[in-house]
Amino acid sequence: MKTMTSLERCMAVLNGEIPDFLPVVPQSFMFAVETAGMKISDVNKCGRKMAEAHLVSQEKYGYDGCVVDFDDATIAEAVGAKVIFREDEPATVDEEQPVLKDLRDVYDLPLPDPMKSGRICEWLEATSRLREKIGDRVFIMGRADQGPFSIACLLRGTTQFMMDLMTEDPALIRDVLDYCRHASVIFAKAQKDAGAHATSIGDAFAGPNLISPDMYREFAWEPEKLMAEEVQGYGIPFSIHICGNTNGIIRDMGTTGAKILEVDWMLDMREARNVVPKDTVLMGNIDPSFPLVLGTPEQIDEAVKKLIEATNGYRHIISSGCAMGRNTPPENFKAFIKAARKYGAYDEIVRLQSK
Repeated sequence: MKTMTSLERCMAVLNGEIPDFLPVVPQSFMFAVETAGMKISDVNKCGRKMAEAHLVSQEKYGYDGCVVDFDDATIAEAVGAKVIFREDEPATVDEEQPVLKDLRDVYDLPLPDPMKSGRICEWLEATSRLREKIGDRVFIMGRADQGPFSIACLLRGTTQFMMDLMTEDPALIRDVLDYCRHASVIFAKAQKDAGAHATSIGDAFAGPNLISPDMYREFAWEPEKLMAEEVQGYGIPFSIHICGNTNGIIRDMGTTGAKILEVDWMLDMREARNVVPKDTVLMGNIDPSFPLVLGTPEQIDEAVKKLIEATNGYRHIISSGCAMGRNTPPENFKAFIKAARKYGAYDEIVRLQSK
């Protein structure tokens, strides 16, 4: 088996082929910032520094892809949300000052301009710089911030939007979610134009930590499906990340048509690999707390071994289940990558798949 570049590894998995090693694409923006000797507050308004943090970290540890993602507030901010910037933690939306004081305000809300609105352009600059510097050999996933349901929660205030789902006209709810989908699509397409090899959304508010699987299917599934169709129709693989225990909705997530599903550590990966479509790539799902922060290198080795055995390495990108903590011990991160190379090697995957 010839040695592949990191980009070739990722593209092989997307194409249903077995690479020389399963690629490692961690959700590592906070860890990358720490590795580069910066703080989140140093980078979240500067695309050049966003890119620099990823470049320093990827060069030091040699993983296969960078996920451009720095907070959950960028689209909401771009259309008027008040944002709280913190020194050591990602920016967050101030939900006490909602953009949508009434859901009907959405009809007067402009869509974001990726070149002018808020900090979207900084994320795009980071993607462009990464593509220019390492994009010929390293996979660049330019996240398009939040998914439709999550944006709606951030613009209206989560508690109030939960009440709206029970009391407001369903047609109005659909209009709000449609607006949010359009805003997210604009960002996703701009990530392709900036040079990303894939794009993604986080839609944590659509997960079972907040709403039931039935509510996911009623309110969040269709906007995600429509978004997957439109973005992938634009010519770039699309990924959905929903935090938490998604065992109750993973089959539904698979039917959105998204090429990649980024899944959290509580998901049963063996079951997920059985129920999502065969051409869907699973990206995940080592627990970023234990073992990545609190465990030992030996425990990380065992966790990665079990993870790869759960999927037989089939269409699998190895990643953390959610964002890695900035306090992840470097020796643990090295052990994570080392284990992925050991158990995700071509011969090992062939052996697993031939059983």
